[in-house]
Amino acid sequence: MGCRHSRLSSCKPPKKKRQEPEPEQPPRPEPQELGPLNGDTAITVQLCASEEAEQHQKDITRILQQHEEEKKKWAQQVEKERELELRDRLDEQQRVLEGKNEESLQVDSTAEPETMAKPAQGAKYRGSIHDFPGFDPNQDAEALYTAMKGFGSDKEAILDIITSRSNRQRQEICQSYKSLYGKDLIADLKYELTGKFERLIVGLMRPPAYCDAKEIKDAISGIGTDEKCLIEILASRTNEQMHQLVAAYKDAYERDLEADIIGDTSGHFQKMLVVLLQGTREEDDVVSEDLVQQDVQDLYEAGELKWGTDEAQFIYILGNRSKQHLRLVFDEYLKTTGKPIEASIRGELSGDFEKLMLAVVKCIRSTPEYFAERLFKAMKGLGTRDNTLIRIMVSRSELDMLDIREIFRTKYEKSLYSMIKNDTSGEYKKSLLKLCGGDDDAAGQFFPEAAQVAYQMWELSAVARVELKGTVRPANDFNPDADAKALRKAMKGLGTDEDTIIDIITHRSNAQRQQIRQTFKSHFGRDLMADLKSEISGDLARLILGLMMPPAHYDAKQLKKAMEGAGTDEKALIEILATRTNAEIRAINEAYKEDYHKSLEDALSSDTSGHFRRILISLATGNREEGGENLDQAREDAQEIADTPSGDKKSLETRFMTILCTRSYPHLRRVFQEFIKMTNYDVEHTIKKEMSGDVRDAFVAIVQSVKNKPLFFADKLYKSMKGAGTDEKTLTRIMVSRSEIDLLNIRREFIEKYDKSLHQAIEGDTSGDFLKALLALCGGED
Repeated sequence: MGCRHSRLSSCKPPKKKRQEPEPEQPPRPEPQELGPLNGDTAITVQLCASEEAEQHQKDITRILQQHEEEKKKWAQQVEKERELELRDRLDEQQRVLEGKNEESLQVDSTAEPETMAKPAQGAKYRGSIHDFPGFDPNQDAEALYTAMKGFGSDKEAILDIITSRSNRQRQEICQSYKSLYGKDLIADLKYELTGKFERLIVGLMRPPAYCDAKEIKDAISGIGTDEKCLIEILASRTNEQMHQLVAAYKDAYERDLEADIIGDTSGHFQKMLVVLLQGTREEDDVVSEDLVQQDVQDLYEAGELKWGTDEAQFIYILGNRSKQHLRLVFDEYLKTTGKPIEASIRGELSGDFEKLMLAVVKCIRSTPEYFAERLFKAMKGLGTRDNTLIRIMVSRSELDMLDIREIFRTKYEKSLYSMIKNDTSGEYKKSLLKLCGGDDDAAGQFFPEAAQVAYQMWELSAVARVELKGTVRPANDFNPDADAKALRKAMKGLGTDEDTIIDIITHRSNAQRQQIRQTFKSHFGRDLMADLKSEISGDLARLILGLMMPPAHYDAKQLKKAMEGAGTDEKALIEILATRTNAEIRAINEAYKEDYHKSLEDALSSDTSGHFRRILISLATGNREEGGENLDQAREDAQEIADTPSGDKKSLETRFMTILCTRSYPHLRRVFQEFIKMTNYDVEHTIKKEMSGDVRDAFVAIVQSVKNKPLFFADKLYKSMKGAGTDEKTLTRIMVSRSEIDLLNIRREFIEKYDKSLHQAIEGDTSGDFLKALLALCGGED
């Protein structure tokens, strides 16, 4: 008998003891005709035969007993080994669940990048709710009964028990409650509790699939349909979760979920929901490069290259291909078409179908990020979308809440815990905070697994090469003579033709505008800038005149304005000096000297002070290294800033300045990756935690610019228009300075982060001719 256990692979069953040869029996004599025997002789013959047979039987029995004893000993040995192996496995699982196996959570700083993300992607439990140790369902059932007994109810006791138990344990409590009291626990909870708190607690008491089934039933019942709920659930669930949902819906409502969805939706939106509902997405991690290229081509031909859109191709590919496959398709689509798949979906699809497909793409890219975004939108602005908040907190608490929390803090610069705390109240708030599981702002630290995920994202970003594109390009068939004459006509006589001015100047490149200036002077002997200044005013004048200046002179003027008069506009200084290339910085220095007869360094020295002044002067030299990354140097740089003791602010600022102001962008990206590996901290969070004031703002701007410059400007644009009033200076400065560099990329980042287009934001926050000029620079509606 062989051994099935790896630990026992060397064990072999004991060899059978060789049986001793049976004693030879005397050959029986041939029957002979004998005379009759007398009585004594017959008895003697019978006794001899009987004794021989008995001895033979005893020998066989003895051998079999010995063999059985050997077998028993071996079986006991195998069983003991099995018990030891099982105990080791259980101990290992317990260490993982309790987070005690610290070694497995540490990041090996010498590991190659490819190995970093694997632990984070796989087996680690990322929920915030765990099995309660020492769980006793009868005791919990009795405590809940007591909490609801008599007049009123002890809500603290109810929320404490239910939010501290896993869903599996809650089901056991339900059974015990019914056994002990003959009552349905969920019915009693519904009777005792009210409002949002009741909805949350009852949601936690249902098995996950039944909770999803209830949400969908509510979404399609009554007048109207909650399409957002349908999209959220069906776009984010795995195949297994989908199968469980369909079965739960059938069990709970004795209805077919697919039939109900078909009856309540229509068109391509309905078709995609039905495809998702099948739960048949491919799950093979092996990806065919040929199929990836074919899918990219099919999507491109179905959308961008087709008059109209072939929605069926989008439905088939996005509804059936594996996540790994689709991620590669999205990467290749960007390389092939120059735009992300999301941009094509927004341009080709519409309505609920568009929203569903965008949700599917987001979940393919990162399900936790999709839910982080949903949670943020549920709580931002006036009012709270409590149904969405409850549904996500309940459904993700035992799946990926820790990942959602980390992405939330990274993306929105605040913890999920603090946002819930500020946006809700009472027992409802306490329950949500327990499901959240902790305040990330308190520690300012990445979870080790999330740090590894962040590291993987850095690895991907290091390889990605996104082409930067502006929205203003050189005009075809450019004719400076015609433009100069048209502008003169627009400003001649009474009144001004602002539409013509806007149309010409916003649709010409800066180089073409300089030709128009020269031609205007040659033809009319007049300075175009002076004429424009006398004809238009206010925000429109600042925008148009800014566009007419060469970029370096425009930046020099913005720096001069930031430093002149009472007070200093530190944000403008940081924005310009932290984001410009060496060539741009050198051109700004020359322009500043030419226009104001003073060096930029002298101006900065006289108007700023301390570490902030040192940072600005360092940036203003335009001497940042321009090579690629150096892995060994990156590790040394990361160690340099990681080794600074917390609280040693002066030393920390000096070390950061030395590295952030001089190293190349590709190198700094690698430094940030290595910093995460070494510390489990993101460098940006470290800066915000350890520093303050203008120094902090300058370093954060550099880091954000290194990570994703278009996103940095998208954030600045959003902040310039949010809330009461508009920061027209910042809005104008960015729109002018980035229009020929990366404004198209900024637009994409804007809509991705804020779920509204830059075009919409400008349209809702400005007016008149200023609005027209900004929208022309924006270049389109996303």
